[in-house]
Amino acid sequence: MRFLGNIEAKTDAKGRIFLPAIFRKVLQAAGEEVLVMRKDVHQRCLVLYPESTWNRRMDALLEKINEWDDVGQQVLRQYVSEAEVLTLDGNGRFLIPKRYLQMADIEQGVRFIGINDAIEIWAVEKTQQPFLPQEEFAEKLKAIMTVTP
Repeated sequence: MRFLGNIEAKTDAKGRIFLPAIFRKVLQAAGEEVLVMRKDVHQRCLVLYPESTWNRRMDALLEKINEWDDVGQQVLRQYVSEAEVLTLDGNGRFLIPKRYLQMADIEQGVRFIGINDAIEIWAVEKTQQPFLPQEEFAEKLKAIMTVTP
């Protein structure tokens, strides 16, 4: 399952928003009904994971954490406590709770960006400029793509 797209939308007064149809089609084709949302670990945006993707990521995290290690347990606790299970209503909408809107500095306008097996939700103002200047992007992409395994 791969998401691809860059779609601008708006939340309503209650924080509800339509998941873009292009992403709903991908979810339906994969038989996914449940989404998990959490704030991105590195950026001030939200990330929607189909349940199967979330479960794979959780399995990978749990493989790395020793249940008897206090630090590992704190990391796990924080990671899952910042997650929210979502389902779309009959119209394809979901609610972004206020605390998540605040975490991502979202007021009303958002941009959905399909990133492989997840969907990022950004405050539209944060996406007005490229994430990297064009030359830097080209250099970094070249460095990534020319690394030999």
